[in-house]
Amino acid sequence: MYAPPVQRLITELSKLPGVGGRTAQRLAFHLLRASDEDAFALAEAIKEVKERIGLCEVCFNLADGPRCRICADERRDPELICVVEEPSDVISIERTHEFRGRYHVLGGALSPIDGIDPEDLKIAELYERVRAAEVREVVIATNPTTTGEATALHLADGLRMVAPSLSVTRLASGLPVGADLEYADELTLGRALAGRRTV
Repeated sequence: MYAPPVQRLITELSKLPGVGGRTAQRLAFHLLRASDEDAFALAEAIKEVKERIGLCEVCFNLADGPRCRICADERRDPELICVVEEPSDVISIERTHEFRGRYHVLGGALSPIDGIDPEDLKIAELYERVRAAEVREVVIATNPTTTGEATALHLADGLRMVAPSLSVTRLASGLPVGADLEYADELTLGRALAGRRTV
């Protein structure tokens, strides 16, 4: 239907998450209409990020050198580690401006059905970090999904074995600010009740 280069572009774009055939087609035609400068800038940005971005040797966040900017920042508290599933979760937590510690990126969540076992994640590296440094608290910030909860429980058990005096905490979950109770599902409302605090 299309010239082979256009069809190849549509096929490659449709491999992106959330991009179906029609969206890939629209994106391809947008790129064809764009100036050479804009199209080549996009291609160069993709090439550069694939060549220059790797994983931090300490926390496994995205980095353009041996260490990410957070691990290289001496003002961050090295005794406080927040464990997340993916690098995008670091960005979400950083946006709050509430966390001043460091991170540990697992690279996913435990999911035996999908063949993701503890050895496939950066769990052993987390235990090693806790053993090697004076860490006072590990905040488990995995997603509130079935796999995220299973990962959190696995980590909590393992961390207590590695460092019995370590404080292991979990992000609170419950009602979002501005939500009405009548629209909350039972699980969310139950979590909000379980995580209630004194005011």
